[in-house]
Amino acid sequence: MKKKRTTPHPPEGRLNRKENKVNTLHGFMEKTILASDFSFPGQRSIYKGKVRDVYNIDDKYLLMVVSDRISAFDVVLPRGIPYKGQVLNQIAAKFLDATSNIVPNWKIATPDPNVTIGHICKPYPLEMIVRAYLTGSSWRTYKSGSREICGIKLPDGMKEHEKFPVPIITPTTKAEQGRHDEDISKEEILKTGLVQEDEYAVIEKYTMDVFIRGSEIAEQHGLILVDTKYEFGNKDGKIMLIDEINTPDSSRYFYADEYQERFDKGLPQKQLSKEFVREWLMENGFQGQHGQKVPEMSNEFVNQVSLRYIELYETITGETFEKADISDVRSRIEKNCQKFLKTL
Repeated sequence: MKKKRTTPHPPEGRLNRKENKVNTLHGFMEKTILASDFSFPGQRSIYKGKVRDVYNIDDKYLLMVVSDRISAFDVVLPRGIPYKGQVLNQIAAKFLDATSNIVPNWKIATPDPNVTIGHICKPYPLEMIVRAYLTGSSWRTYKSGSREICGIKLPDGMKEHEKFPVPIITPTTKAEQGRHDEDISKEEILKTGLVQEDEYAVIEKYTMDVFIRGSEIAEQHGLILVDTKYEFGNKDGKIMLIDEINTPDSSRYFYADEYQERFDKGLPQKQLSKEFVREWLMENGFQGQHGQKVPEMSNEFVNQVSLRYIELYETITGETFEKADISDVRSRIEKNCQKFLKTL
């Protein structure tokens, strides 16, 4: 994780610079994994989220298959994104390893580019969102006239993408499938007993420590970790970091070298995150509201999304992305997982 970033930075340059690179993805368009229905030894259940299929193994381990599905506005979009699952899984694994000395986490191994196996933990019903800049949904809330997020007061006169004096934690409830997460303040969490005070104090500290470490790593590679979300669980009385961390699905990154100039001129920030997908959907009349239809995702757009994800991987890690064999993704995943499970 310490290797300096050497790749040219704006993804926009990469998306248009070589048509043949885009075309190489066209051949893989249908070789994505959108769903899985494996049967592993000791399997007790399967939970299918928006992006991940999670297998309970012997009530001791979770086997998480990170698919190539992509969601926005709580809707799973109809097209898969080549290599997206591999990018998410491998970035999360790297950050879990890079933060394991400051917070224990659930990860045991990554037996396949799209799979992580880890300990089963009892999840806390919260998503701990950290924001270092006023952007995305927080900006939309602010722009509407609100000056408070999750009980935190914000001053008048702030601008889009402005840096907060210190990062703020704005938790949300972890909603059941099909429902929206809701903002909640620390005071409400403690008052309702959603999380006990002593446990919340640990979770809050871990959240900020992991965010600071992630920000340091991003800075080494010319990026700003703008905002992100973390989830925690409890295993045998120990609080652990679970799920993915610091991926483009759960985080937003700006390019550091152009941030200030763009902010001063009131220009949009070049960023590597899923926000550009949300922006594309909004531009095409979709925000997940009743009666709205998901716009058609062309091959060109799907290719651009895939390249944007690969660009983030290479930028944040400083490493060349090694594409896994996707000639038969499902068989590859099943074979690798079956082999690893025999070692547990």
